[in-house]
Order: sequence, then C-alpha cells, then structure tokens
Amino acid sequence: MSDTTARSVRERALAGAAAVGKVRGLRWYIIGMICMLTVINYVDRMTLSVLAPTIMDEFGMTNVAYARVVTTFLLAYTISQALSGKVLDRIGTRRGFMLFVGIWSVASMLHATARNAVQLAAFRFMLGFGEAGNWPGAAKAAAEWFPTRERAFAMAIFNSGASVGAVVAPPLIAWVALTFGWRRAFFIGAALSIIVMVLWFFLYRAPAEHPRLSDAERAHILSDQDPADATAPVSRRPWLSLFRYRQVWALVAARFLTDPIWWFLISWLPNYLKNERGFSLALIGMFAWIPFLVADIGNLSGGGISSLLIRRGWGVDRARKTVMVTSALLIPLGVTAIVTTNSDAVAIAAVSVIAFAFQSWIVNVITLPSDCFPKQDVGSVAGIGGTAAGIASMLFTMLVGYLVDNFSYTPVYVLVGLMAPLGALLFLLVMKRIERVPAHVA
Repeated sequence: MSDTTARSVRERALAGAAAVGKVRGLRWYIIGMICMLTVINYVDRMTLSVLAPTIMDEFGMTNVAYARVVTTFLLAYTISQALSGKVLDRIGTRRGFMLFVGIWSVASMLHATARNAVQLAAFRFMLGFGEAGNWPGAAKAAAEWFPTRERAFAMAIFNSGASVGAVVAPPLIAWVALTFGWRRAFFIGAALSIIVMVLWFFLYRAPAEHPRLSDAERAHILSDQDPADATAPVSRRPWLSLFRYRQVWALVAARFLTDPIWWFLISWLPNYLKNERGFSLALIGMFAWIPFLVADIGNLSGGGISSLLIRRGWGVDRARKTVMVTSALLIPLGVTAIVTTNSDAVAIAAVSVIAFAFQSWIVNVITLPSDCFPKQDVGSVAGIGGTAAGIASMLFTMLVGYLVDNFSYTPVYVLVGLMAPLGALLFLLVMKRIERVPAHVA
C-alpha cells in the first residue's frame, strides 16, 4: 500500500471517528427539551386556576381576594423577568434553567401545605419568581441555536409548550383533585420538572461547547448571523443602555398592552365557566382545555407562517408585521361573539379564537429580541419585555377582580377586544422598522 493510500485510509478513519456521537438536527432536540419544560411550567401555573373554584370556596375567597393571590404571582414574575434575563446572560442558559426550574419545583410542592389565602399567596410569589426565567432562557437558547430564518418557528415550538400545558392541565388536575384531593395536584408539575432537569443536566450545552453538534449544523446555525456578532469580542451592553433603542420600547409597548389577555385566559377561564356558564369542576376538566389546544395551533401557525415568508424572500420586517397585525385584528372578532351569545358552545369557540390569535401574535413578539439584538443581549431584552408584561398583567388582574365582583365578565372582554388592536398600532408606531442593532464591541 502506498503512502498516499495509507494516509487517505487514516484520514477517512479519523473523520469517521470524529462523526461518532454527532446528532443530526441537534438544535431541534434542544428546543424540544425547552418545550417540555414549558409544558410543565404551565401545568404548574394552571393548577391553581383549574382549582380556583374549589379553593376559593374552601378558603372563603372573593374574586378580589383571588385576584390578589394571582397578583402576588405576577409581582414575583415581573421582578424575576427583570432579573432573570441578566442572570441568564451572566451564568449561561444551562445553569440558568437549572436554577429557575429548581425554584419553581419547590414552590409548586409547597402549595399543597397552604391553609389560607395568605400562605397560598406566599407560595405563588415563589412560584412566579422561578417560572419567569423560562422565557428569557428560551429566547436566549433560540438565539444561540438557530439562524434568523428558523428562529420564529423554533420559538413557536417552545412556546407551544404553554398551550400544551394549558391543554393538559384542566383534565389532569381535575381528575387528580376529584380522585385524591386538590392538594395532591400540586405535586404533578414538580415531579415532572425534576425528571426533565436530570435530562437537561446531561444533554444541554451551548453550541460552541456541545460535543454532539456536527460541523455542518454549526455552520448552518451561524449561516445568517450578523458578521459583527461573529468577529467582535463578546460584550453585553449595560442594562440601562438598552432603553436607548426604539426596538426595546416597541417590545415593551406590545407586551404591556397584550400580555394581560393571556393572563386573563389562564387565570380566570375556569372561574368564568363556573360563575357565568354554570360549569362544575368535572365539566371544567372536560372543556376548559379546548381554547388552549386551538391556541397551540395559532402559536405554530403564527411562527411557521412568518418563518416560511422569510424563507421565500420576504424581509423580517414585512413577514413579522403581516402575521402580527392580522392576528391582533382577530381578537375583537372573538370578543364580539362571546359577549353576544347565550350558547356555551359558541362561548368556548369564541374564547378559542381569542387564544388562537393571541398566540399567533405573541410568538412573533417574543422573537423580536433575537431578531433585533446580538445573542449576548437577548436575555436582558426579553426580560425587559417580560417585566412590562408583568406590570400590565398585575394591574389588569386586579381590575378583573373588581369588575367581576361588581359587574360581570362582559366589560372585561370588551377591554380585551380593545387592547389587541391598540397594542398592534402602538408597536407599529414605535418600532417603525424591525432591524438589527449592531453588536456592542468591548
């Protein structure tokens, strides 16, 4: 055998050895794992709302008192949104997720020990602080693992976990509560979180460090990255300096005016079905999941359509805005149906339209930090948007409690129908054009 032939054989052998253990399409497994965490996040989050009619009766709570408990969750969620993005940018996605999932798992189990509304509120505060880290973490992971043209669809996959969790929660939680008592239901999400975190510990690494990422997939991830991101020294912008950019203020406006819609659905839908439609806990378990299944379709279609448009040559600005504005205008249609019908079936369908449209809207909104900023700033920008969403949702939750105790759900739904188009209009006025901010050079 000649030296040339021998060298060729050795090179092929080394190349084959290097390929061993590489996982094709690894980025999709990563976003799938984050989707699993999001499912559990929402099962934990919705356990209280599914059980709200039962717990409110046992603890003697009014709608305003329930609104205060929900608001303590939102207060912690808002505080953590401001902090978790910075923490994730500092300690990394892998350790950041482990920290925040650990906090929410402990908090979920503590709910089972609550004996009054005050204790329940304290445990909701802890849960909110932990659960908030999921969204900046997911946005950061998507920026690390996906090129721009795939990012909205990747975010749709992870964000679909919210709707899947909301679909799973009503029947699962209702069955456990009716079979074993409502306190046992709070252990479901915690147990699942621990299992997924074990997988996360062994399987997740950043792309630059992951031993199972192929060179071809790494090149694909970087294929449409801003050249400045790749060549400039990695440097995070000072947090306060982010507020100089209109992209941040557009994100704040969009989330401040529209996120309360989703929080209203996940926190109040079971209560609405009981008080306005006469549903029992068993009926809530049978039907309350339907709007969230439709929401998942909206989430995947909203992210998928904008990504498809970009792949077909549309600019990011045109593709995102087309889907966002169309989605925002669907919400008033659902509201009109729900406030004018006496049919329970039509009411469920109308809520489903609202949920579908919101998720199609929000999946593009939460992609904006990675569209507009280098990956080292994405967690912080996403956290700022989440903070705005949390503040607005707290205010709206307390307003819902007051309106329901003193009037009905009708004025609440009217407000929901107004917030979506107003949020879209303000976003368009502030953002002007969706475009990338240059990397911050150290």
